[in-house]
Amino acid sequence: MTKWIVVVIIVAVLWGGAQLFFYWEKVQKEEETTKKQAQIQAVVPEQLPGIDYRIQQPLENSLRVAREQGPAAVKAWLKNYDKQVQDPRRAWIELDYCIQVSPKDIQEAKKVFAEVKARTPQNSPVWPRIKALEKTYE
Repeated sequence: MTKWIVVVIIVAVLWGGAQLFFYWEKVQKEEETTKKQAQIQAVVPEQLPGIDYRIQQPLENSLRVAREQGPAAVKAWLKNYDKQVQDPRRAWIELDYCIQVSPKDIQEAKKVFAEVKARTPQNSPVWPRIKALEKTYE
């Protein structure tokens, strides 16, 4: 009889340990998600590196105008200023373009998203935004 009690206690301890472990993993994932969301919110796109500070203001102004004109204008802007805008700023602008063009041309949005994701390292300030949009564009 005491052997059965010992077995029941061992099984109960193992089950309790497993439940504790699963709870701990859940809490860790929630903390990671919170940190990633905070990183996304903490990024100020205009302050991302990738545009020479000497031409930043005129480029930002022309980008603002292009955004107001629609996705075709943003695509043309990206093509025109291809050499002046580098990652991570370029990646952020292209992700904005993905969001803007997706209601009309989801295939174009998916193509651009895949290009941005392929060239963006995981330590980039843009990476949390890529992960947040991943389910939408893959």
